[in-house]
Amino acid sequence: MLGSKNTRNVMKVLFLVLASIVLASATVYFKEEFDAGWEDRWVHSTADDAAGTAGKFVATPGKYYGDAKLDSGVQTNPDARFFKYSAKFPKFSNKDKTLVLQYTVKHEQDLDCGGSYIKLAPPGLDQATFTGDSKYNIMFGPDQCGSSTKRVHFILNYKDKNHLIEKTISPVSDKLTHLYTAVIFPNQTYEVRIDGEVKESGSLLEDWSFLPPKEINDPEAKKPADWVDEREIPDPEAKKPEGWDDIPKETVDPEAKKPEDWDDELDGQWEPPTLPNPEYKGEWVPPMIPNPAFKGEWVHPKVPNPEYATDDSIYAFEHEFIAFEIWQVKTGTIFDHILVTDSLEEADAFVTGHFATQKKAEKEMFDKQEEERQEKEKLEREAEKKKLEEEEAKGGEEEEEDEEDDDEDKKEEDKKEHDEL
Repeated sequence: MLGSKNTRNVMKVLFLVLASIVLASATVYFKEEFDAGWEDRWVHSTADDAAGTAGKFVATPGKYYGDAKLDSGVQTNPDARFFKYSAKFPKFSNKDKTLVLQYTVKHEQDLDCGGSYIKLAPPGLDQATFTGDSKYNIMFGPDQCGSSTKRVHFILNYKDKNHLIEKTISPVSDKLTHLYTAVIFPNQTYEVRIDGEVKESGSLLEDWSFLPPKEINDPEAKKPADWVDEREIPDPEAKKPEGWDDIPKETVDPEAKKPEDWDDELDGQWEPPTLPNPEYKGEWVPPMIPNPAFKGEWVHPKVPNPEYATDDSIYAFEHEFIAFEIWQVKTGTIFDHILVTDSLEEADAFVTGHFATQKKAEKEMFDKQEEERQEKEKLEREAEKKKLEEEEAKGGEEEEEDEEDDDEDKKEEDKKEHDEL
């Protein structure tokens, strides 16, 4: 029994040691907590300055948070602006490595139309003037505009063309902080996680249209001229029933009567109105029967596509910049906790560690503020109702006083008239 307990303790120690080794061997290419000095690490693009449509990031933890210092991110402001910021890090390639891109998003506003995605860009980005047309490797994150667009974008650049994932991934729509994680593995598979939970996964080759199809229709093949692909034919033995065409489509309304004031000379000859004939069966069509000559639907034969070629390096990029390039109508989104690494364990450690603590504390503060807001609105409604009731009561009293004054005035007038008589 004692030996078993010692064995468990040894295994636990080994597990912790191995976990520490894994984390120690992880490479963090970029990490941003938007603490003091973040403005020196990020470059604001001047592309929209002349048009007056450039927005600014403002450091803040927001109205509700887990830790005011640790969870202070950057918030979009003011409304109806473009936000274009980028940061540079040491150049690296994710070839033969796992790539993890992770960050948090909090919409404190009622987001109606705006993006909140992030980009990884290759060497050569002009940070001072970059725009939405600037080349990027990966674009990932939520985007929403009305009811027509509400999805998590996952776009990869391949041979200078941007390809959007063909699956639809829904973002979270509340006002709390949520963690978005994109993972690309060297075997060309991927995962999309929200708050640490896998929401979508699969193959880059199957869920994007990077490559042309492996097979195409044989350009030399043609459907044989004598191919019969009609499943049914009119019954050649069928005959139209006698008298079928003698039944009129409409019949005279038997209830109709010539108006008494109808004048044939002035109004013309009166004709009774007609009604649809319930006995009319329509144009006769012979019944259909299975076609004895039917060969089935002709299937165009396939041949290998000469333009198709396998590519085991679609997942691999050379990265040197991370960037935000978004437009928001109603602003208030806060970005924070950006991580670019080759270690999924590093990303998971944040999920189960700080983010779990942040999420709980933030929710408690949010709920408390919502409760206080609702109570305040309730008191304001009650005060407004009481004010109206008091005004109505006061108005009634004034009306009674006016009526009493009118009565006194009338008595005075009556007395004056009596004295004059």
